[in-house]
Amino acid sequence: MNLLLIYMEDPRLNVWHFALLLAILSLGYKQGQMQNIKVSRSKIMALSHINTIPTYHKYFKELQNLGYIEYFPSYHPGVKSEVYLKDKKVAP
Repeated sequence: MNLLLIYMEDPRLNVWHFALLLAILSLGYKQGQMQNIKVSRSKIMALSHINTIPTYHKYFKELQNLGYIEYFPSYHPGVKSEVYLKDKKVAP
């Protein structure tokens, strides 16, 4: 909940950012992880109801640039990528 409060205070975030963040948080909750979360693009897109890859990439990249997440891609088909949720507030 603390992370959601931080996200809600940032006027730079829109509904697509929130959809992605909530999808990542949902995956983390299911995995019992709150910071290092194993992800796949297809799972995040399904949970966030984002249907186009360009939209997904645009807002996912913006979350990285804004400092809310760090993304560690895996290029191995059997190993999932990881997202690290940063827990400190980023100044606007």
